[in-house]
Amino acid sequence: MIDIKILSPRSPQRYAVSRTLLAAQDDMLKMYPDFEMAITEIRTLTELEQYTSVIILPSLVVNGKLVCVGRFPKKEEVIRWLQEAME
Repeated sequence: MIDIKILSPRSPQRYAVSRTLLAAQDDMLKMYPDFEMAITEIRTLTELEQYTSVIILPSLVVNGKLVCVGRFPKKEEVIRWLQEAME
């Protein structure tokens, strides 16, 4: 199980990153039928600051590792991070 955290105080940003994650999950399931991930949304400033000081734009944490800061990741990037997390 891969643990994913979407970091953003804004709902539309979390939604956009979540959609990218779900698209990446679909592709991962085609390659790895047993693939599982859990998505948590981090919304409060106190929680966000535990991972990054960038709060204007979304960030992403995969298995405790901050992989994307202050931008919207592309699906291909997310797939690569998920594959790395599986190793």
